[in-house]
Amino acid sequence: MIKILFVCMGNICRSPTAHGVMQHKIDQANLCHRFEIDSAGTHAYHVGEKSDSRSRDKAASMGIDMEFIRARKISINDHDEFDYILAMDHDNLELINYYAPEHGRAHVSLFLDFAVKQGLCDQNTVPDPYYGGAKGFDTVFELVDAGCDALLKHCLQT
Repeated sequence: MIKILFVCMGNICRSPTAHGVMQHKIDQANLCHRFEIDSAGTHAYHVGEKSDSRSRDKAASMGIDMEFIRARKISINDHDEFDYILAMDHDNLELINYYAPEHGRAHVSLFLDFAVKQGLCDQNTVPDPYYGGAKGFDTVFELVDAGCDALLKHCLQT
């Protein structure tokens, strides 16, 4: 089983969006038996809360369920529990690596690195839409969709 953890700052916008989109793609491809998906934040601001309503609304309009996702903070144990820990931006990647155990088994990188390598997008970070308008959430979904396609392709080829 391939275990993937998506990480952003508060675990209410970007990482739960990636969580929901990737879970949807896996469900649609009947690959649930091969993957376990989760998301977390580097900060504990929203632990236990649902994702931002703008993320949930955008997901619902695309037929993607995010209602089951609750925010949590990344744990040091996640480095041994997951195969991939994927950060949405450089700041969160730096925090993940700073607190990582010396010999964790997870591959830690930027989420969009897979999409950049496959030519599906030209940026390796997902911008935080929290303080912006609806267009920011549209951008997040576009980037996350490309990133999940690339990640799924990568995982199925390894």
